[in-house]
Amino acid sequence: MSVNVLYAGNEKLWPVYEVALTEALAEHGLDATLSCDLPPAQVDYIVYAPNGKVQDFSPFTGAKAVLGLWAGVEKVVGNPTLTQPYTRMVDDGLTEGMTEWVTGQVLRHHLGLDQYIHRTDPIWHQPAPPLARDRTVAVLGLGALGCAAAQALRALNFKVCGWSRRPKDIAGIDCHSGDEGLRTVLAQAEIVVLLLPKTQATENILNAERLGWLPKGAVVINPGRGPLIDDQALLVALGSGQVAHATLDVFRVEPLPDDHPFWTHPNVTVTPHIAADTRPSSAARVVAENIRRSEAGEPLLHLVDREAGY
Repeated sequence: MSVNVLYAGNEKLWPVYEVALTEALAEHGLDATLSCDLPPAQVDYIVYAPNGKVQDFSPFTGAKAVLGLWAGVEKVVGNPTLTQPYTRMVDDGLTEGMTEWVTGQVLRHHLGLDQYIHRTDPIWHQPAPPLARDRTVAVLGLGALGCAAAQALRALNFKVCGWSRRPKDIAGIDCHSGDEGLRTVLAQAEIVVLLLPKTQATENILNAERLGWLPKGAVVINPGRGPLIDDQALLVALGSGQVAHATLDVFRVEPLPDDHPFWTHPNVTVTPHIAADTRPSSAARVVAENIRRSEAGEPLLHLVDREAGY
């Protein structure tokens, strides 16, 4: 049986995805017509990104699923026209990229490398950093990305604690949940990594009060979502020394406006949303596997719970 697959992602990436999806669909034994321009009534599956041309899903009356190319879902999950099952992107390439970025930034701050990278005076200063086993790193968010990052940090011998809205049990990770669990985790976090989704429950999760729960001089690393942090509260905490440094990859408004104080703050590192990206070759295999599963009557992978928001 043939299926019709509509690519509704970034139009500039269509040439790359056309090749990657064609190969992946064939590898999964699927007889598929793939196009970026199909009559809505004929579409069986939509391969989707929020920066694509499709914003109204109501014409796609026969679509069996909308298969997202992004890990984040906040720009689509509230769309009232989306009645089809929606899956988010979880793939090896995205997970590996995020894990590499997180471990790199944690090691940078753990080892105090900025004092050498940004040195202006010829001072021979030789403080030995603590070993990883003597440093506690907290990971807020223990989904696919957070779990992978936490396990990689634990493999480097850091003491790793994690927090999630729902209870989790991950070998080697001291897992907590709920309001009291959040306080317990933040109170010991010398370095805190935010990998939560953006929901009503997680917006401003690091506000003035909770930044105050951190040990004085903690480091904040955010490759998750910009609204997880109250920007003004973070600037105040940086000014008082409660937070020693913030390395931020995501922001409420992107690109980050030129006049935003994060750009010029001496204790803020800005990276332009590069921590993790969807790789077409690996993402296409995830999409093809979900189409195969759907056609075989099997459960879809990475199905989004719209009430929870992720």
